[in-house]
Order: sequence, then C-alpha cells, then structure tokens
Amino acid sequence: MSQPTLFTPLRIRNLEIENRIVIAPMCQYSAEEGCMTDWHMMHLGQLAQSGAGLLTIEATAVSPEGRITFADVGLYDDRSEAAMARVLDAIRKWSDMPIAIQLAHAGRKASTYKPWDKQGQIPPDQQGGWQTLAPSAVPYTTGYTLPTALDSAALDEIRTQFANAAKRAAKLNIDLIQIHAAHGYLLHQFLSPLSNQRTDEYGGSLENRARFPLEIFDVIREAFPAEKAISVRISATDWVEGGFDIEEAVAFAKMLEARGVDAIHVSSGGLHPDQKIDVYPGYQVPLARAVKSAVTIPVVAVGLITEPQHAEAIVASGDADIIGIARTALYDPRWPWHAAATLGAQVRAASQYLRCQPHTLKDLFKS
Repeated sequence: MSQPTLFTPLRIRNLEIENRIVIAPMCQYSAEEGCMTDWHMMHLGQLAQSGAGLLTIEATAVSPEGRITFADVGLYDDRSEAAMARVLDAIRKWSDMPIAIQLAHAGRKASTYKPWDKQGQIPPDQQGGWQTLAPSAVPYTTGYTLPTALDSAALDEIRTQFANAAKRAAKLNIDLIQIHAAHGYLLHQFLSPLSNQRTDEYGGSLENRARFPLEIFDVIREAFPAEKAISVRISATDWVEGGFDIEEAVAFAKMLEARGVDAIHVSSGGLHPDQKIDVYPGYQVPLARAVKSAVTIPVVAVGLITEPQHAEAIVASGDADIIGIARTALYDPRWPWHAAATLGAQVRAASQYLRCQPHTLKDLFKS
C-alpha cells in the first residue's frame, strides 16, 4: 500500500514536519494575568502525544489589552514568558513535536467574558474589562464598547509589542510563529472594509487596508530568527456582503507570499455578527483551494474536517497542503494516530503508549 499523502513530510522554510496534520490554536481561557497554568501543561501535553506534525499554542496576546478575555494567554512580560517556559520545558521533556505559537491582538473584540460564563463584552470600568482599540471607532456589535481608533503613536506601539513577543518566542525556542489575521481580531479588522473606515494610508483600498498587517509581518520577520518560519492565519471571507471576500483574500495571499511569508492558514468569518455561513464538513476547503491556486507556499485547510479519508482527499487532490484540526483534537486527542491506522500509515508514539493499539494475540506474542 502506498503511503497516504496525509502522512508524508513537508518542509516549511527550515522546519520539516513529519506529516500534514497540525493542531490548530485553541483558546482555553485558563490563564492567570496572561500566564499559562497547569491546565495548559495538561492540555498541550496530551496534544503533544497526538501524532500530529505540529502543535500550535493558542492565540497569545502581545499586550494585556490585546487579550480576548482577562483569562487569555499572553507573551508580553517576564512573568508570562517564564510561565510559558515552564509549560514548554515539561512538554519537551517527553515530546519532540515541533511547537508553533499564534501571536495575536484582539482589537475591538477584546475585554470579553469567558465564553462559558457569559456572552458579550466587559465594560472598561468593570473588573476584568478595559478600553478596546481598533482601526476605526466602530464597535463589533450592539452593546460593545466604542473602541478607540488607533493613531500613529498607538500603531507604533503595537508594532513594537508584536516584535517584542516574537523575540520572546525566539528565546523560548518556538519553531514557527503564526500571525493571527483572522476571526475578526485586530489585523482582520484592518483588512475588512466593514471595520476599517480609515481615510489615511491604512484605509480605503485593499493595498491600504493590508498595509498594517504586512507591517506586522515585517517587524516579526526582523525579530524572529531568519531560519525559522512565519505563517499567517486569514479569514478568507467575512460571509457578509461588502466585507472582505475571497477575491481580496487571494490578492492578500499574494502580497504575503511576495513579502516572504512561509505558509498561509485559511479560515473564515468572525468579523461581523451578521455573517451567514453554510456549515458542512470541509466548508472552508474551497477557500483554501482558491488561495492555493494563487500561491506556491504551503496552505492549511480547516473547518469540520473530522474523517481521515476526507483529510486525505483534501491533501491528495491538492486542495491544500496541510490539514488543521482543533475541536476534532479536543474530542479525540489521538486523532492523527487513529487516522494513520485507518489509512495504513504510522505516526511516532510515546514508548509508554506502544502497547495500547488493538492487535491480535498472534501479533502480541510475535518475537
């Protein structure tokens, strides 16, 4: 039996991953003042034994006000760096899976409640809340705080925050940085005409709306070791008329590739509460296919990809180079391992787990 494409290696800049499955970033809302806790050690530790090719740390804020909630992970001071180092040291003791981090700023969607506590935004004058920032003074939805429009000095400060977080990621020996420009957070807010109503060089045309996200890549590229890869996660459509759409996403992907980005992770939505999405298995794969047809760098597809045969078909057909799994991995932390068994491939497993796979008595006692 030939090797399934899903379980062939792939090189992203100087990073070679053993297979085409990556664990996508998943917010856990379990940090304390930006610092990872034992929950993250348990959560990431089990995923580091999943058999995937790459593990991505959840959206990690580059500043306190860049967090989605007060319980989000950050990488913006010595305490948050030390807490992350503690978790990474424990994981690396038992796993050599490459680890990526998603650097993010929530913009106008910051200062919210934990999703299981309450929906909506915490006002800046209440405990756990703060004044939000955005490209324009346009709130995400009714009931949200009017964000402060970023001026030139604030843009400079955010560039510095992303650069400093990248330097801290390098100190932690992170293998890849993913820049979060999706799901309605700050960099996506610059890209979409629904949230970006600026009249300066950062608003109007797509070239102007893309300017700040591209500048963020530039400062991270300068701060992160040249041999290490940087990817960008995008929402390829807002799913709202008049918003950022797949045509602009393809154009932006070309800009990213020309700038030196090493991979593009294609998601969608999150920018506007009026989005209308027809959700079905692989519903975002056509978006990844459109981006992949326009660039030569690796493209990641995500979105209700839960069956091994489906994942294999996506990469084998060339619709994408990599499959990202998130909720699927929460439900089944050994999904890559199980997918390999289904497709007739293998992944590396911890020695402590080698005897757990189903087998016949004959196989059990084979010398």
